[in-house]
Amino acid sequence: MERFDVLVVGAGPAGSAAAMHLARGGARVLLADKARFPRDKPCGGGLTGRALRYAPCDVDSVVEHVVDRFVVRVGYRGHFARKSRPPLIRMTQRRRLDAHLAEEAARAGADFRDSSGVGELVPGADGVTALVGASPVHAGFVVGADGANGTVARAAGLGEGILTGVALEGNVPWGSLERRPYEATAWVELGVVPGGYGWVFPKGDHANLGVGGWIEEGPRLRDHLARLARAHGLDPRTVADTRGHRLPMRRVGTAAARGRILLVGDAAGLVDPLSGDGIYEAWVSARLAAQALLAGRPETYEAALAGVLDQHAAASWAAKRAADRFPRACFWAVRAPGVFEAVAGLLRGDLGHPRDAHGLARPPLRALARLARLAPPVP
Repeated sequence: MERFDVLVVGAGPAGSAAAMHLARGGARVLLADKARFPRDKPCGGGLTGRALRYAPCDVDSVVEHVVDRFVVRVGYRGHFARKSRPPLIRMTQRRRLDAHLAEEAARAGADFRDSSGVGELVPGADGVTALVGASPVHAGFVVGADGANGTVARAAGLGEGILTGVALEGNVPWGSLERRPYEATAWVELGVVPGGYGWVFPKGDHANLGVGGWIEEGPRLRDHLARLARAHGLDPRTVADTRGHRLPMRRVGTAAARGRILLVGDAAGLVDPLSGDGIYEAWVSARLAAQALLAGRPETYEAALAGVLDQHAAASWAAKRAADRFPRACFWAVRAPGVFEAVAGLLRGDLGHPRDAHGLARPPLRALARLARLAPPVP
């Protein structure tokens, strides 16, 4: 029986970050993932400024494109463009990012094992036993970072209060898509998918196209993606590497820990309801979980998580309701003077909450808050 202080299940951004923080703090850590690395994951691959403030290591080597301009449309008609200094998002691919983070976790001292699925999790009074690959393991604590479809949450009896969205994405090479209009630019399409939006993001040698919305939109996502492609002058058949994935979105107050098991990232449902981004939340939760475990106070994790994320999550849920029910009104509000600057401040991490915005942005943001109250509640 191998023994560790912490078993981290899943080597995505949340798991590798948690392993990094724990190993640097002196814990004996096993980081296990069922996939062989490098492996890809469906994801828009955007690293916002606020996410990078919590990055567990330098990630410049895996950044492929820097975005400082947004183009926003509603119903594939009428658009506006805004530019930001400094840049808003750095684009990467999960194949590169996750491999880099896992390598850094190993360099920090974690025992990283890919191709090692984790099963037979059994919590006990003094820790948790599990089968990692073919090896029996005992760990004082488990950090569940195995994503939206992972087994750790189920083993801990967690997962209630998490709603699910769904996204579908694919790639087109530059050449099929004229590069100039998309250079350093993120295109966001409002009012085209119930419960979500469409996007076109620039990467190193290609552009990433995607659509996301409520789980009920799953059977229609291919049609939504085809419309998005045609709206950008593409034959839908040129969109390659098409993949779908779930978006777990936690209701404020949902449990993220039980006993000796702590959930981080997508396993805890920590995807932003409005944007569908989860890397910021992954790195925040990883740091907080590691801090709680290293301090010997795992019971403080949930309160710390709520303190950092809940206000922003509540604002994102409200904005999602408004955007879903009143996309055109939201479009006009976002293009009002000062509002994009507030949105950019949120993405960069300079602004903690929409109510912290000043000047001309305040009236349209208050109007959006009123629209959110008029919209139907989240199912």
